[in-house]
Amino acid sequence: MRCLTGIALAVMLLLAGPAASAADKFLAPGFSTLQPTARLLVIPLDVELFELGAGGVAEPKADWTAAARQHMTTALSAFGGRLNVSITHLGEDQADAHAEALSLHAAVAESIALHHGLGGVWALPTKNGVLDWSFGNSFADLQASSGSDYALFTWVRDSYASGGRKAAMVALAMLGVGVSGGIQIAYATLVDLRTGRVVWFNHLARGTGDLREAKPAGETVEALLRGFPRVALP
Repeated sequence: MRCLTGIALAVMLLLAGPAASAADKFLAPGFSTLQPTARLLVIPLDVELFELGAGGVAEPKADWTAAARQHMTTALSAFGGRLNVSITHLGEDQADAHAEALSLHAAVAESIALHHGLGGVWALPTKNGVLDWSFGNSFADLQASSGSDYALFTWVRDSYASGGRKAAMVALAMLGVGVSGGIQIAYATLVDLRTGRVVWFNHLARGTGDLREAKPAGETVEALLRGFPRVALP
C-alpha cells in the first residue's frame, strides 16, 4: 500500500516539475551547516524494488532489492567519507532495537514531499512555506545510545517494467496511450537527534535510473544527497 501511495506521489511530483534547491527550500530556518565536531549517525538504507506486470501490479523482487541495497550502501559510505565529520553507521541489530521509532521516517518524509515539496493546494498553512517538521522525542533513546547529534535517513522505492509490461506499453503507444514503465521515488532526511527536528530534506521522483547496477545506483545516491548541508570551516 505504501508503495502504491509513493508511486502516486511521485507522479504528482514529476508533473509539478523540478523542486526548489535545498539551499532555498529544504533547509530548516536557522540551519545551514554542520559543525566540524558534529557526530552523524547513518541509518540503514530502506530500499525495495518491484517489477511491474502487464497490468501494472507491483511485485517485490528480493534479489533486485539486495543488489540495490549493496550498491547504494557502498555509495552512501563513500559520500559520508567526504563530509569530514564523525560518522557512525547504525548496525542492523541496533536498528532492530529502535525499529518502531525508525519506522516513523517514511510517513514523515512522505508528508514533507507532499505538503512542502509539492506544495500548492497541498501546502499546510501552518507551516508558512518553510521546512518545519519534527519527530519530537521519538529518537531520544537512539540519541542516548548512539551519542550522535544528527541522523541521516534514506528511503527508496523503484519499479521496472516486465517483458509483458513493455509489450503492453508498445501496443498502447501505437494507440496514442502512454503507460509508465516504472518510477523511482526516494527521500533523504537529516534529523537533529537532540530535538527531533528535521533540518534538511531532499527527494527524487523520476522515471530514470537503475538501482540494480552499481554506477546508476551511485548516481541516484549522489542526486538524492545533492544539497546536503556543508560542513562549516573550523
